[in-house]
Amino acid sequence: MTSRPLVTLVGAGPGDPELLTLRALRAIEQAEVVVYDSLVSPDILALIPAGVKRIEMGKRCGKASARQEDICAVLVRLARIGKRVVRLKGGDPFIFGRGGEEALYLRQHGIPFGVVPGITAALGCAASGLIPLTYRGLSRAVTLVTGHLQQGGEFRGWSALAQAGQTLVFYMGLEQAAVIQPRLLVEGCPASLPVALIESGTTAAQRITTTELGRLTATAATLKPSGPVLMIIGEVVALRAELSATLDSLAVA
Repeated sequence: MTSRPLVTLVGAGPGDPELLTLRALRAIEQAEVVVYDSLVSPDILALIPAGVKRIEMGKRCGKASARQEDICAVLVRLARIGKRVVRLKGGDPFIFGRGGEEALYLRQHGIPFGVVPGITAALGCAASGLIPLTYRGLSRAVTLVTGHLQQGGEFRGWSALAQAGQTLVFYMGLEQAAVIQPRLLVEGCPASLPVALIESGTTAAQRITTTELGRLTATAATLKPSGPVLMIIGEVVALRAELSATLDSLAVA
């Protein structure tokens, strides 16, 4: 859009404030109102200048959440009274962030908008967990999948997900572990396929649990996460142990 945006959809990244882009930080500093998701970390919220109005309108799995239509309506209302609004979203607005829906809604209501990309959880958490998402000879592709697999009907892409030579990343997949495990096994994935469950990735509260596909449901049942959990499935997960040992040895040296 050519006119100056009244609403800017900003990706806050996976949690570590140092992973914010310069453009994202500038947008936050210039905002008059910040409408933020529940997944935005407290460290990033602390960067909002004093005096800037904050409105929490987020979505958390299993918890009471704002309706998407209400979020969109608030953005339009604030823009129409001339406020510079930042819609602050965890990760990247256009990757499982419903940023596309909000952008289209703003467009339909004649509101100038802009988009600032953020580091999506798959990239940030994998790097923080020392898991390369691609690796020659192990993974030639990465597929990002929402954990809400069965909303609106049966998911029909399991055979494609089970193809060898790729890494699967499930967003908010922990609650669907009991669905993901048997469907991938039925489609031919080996029970020994490595899995990493990364809670609160890139933050000081990060916790990583590794398991195998055949034990995924049982492992997931033992976790009581306080933050979002990203699930990475693929042979590349096994590289984490070697890379971690290498870092430890370099630190000792």
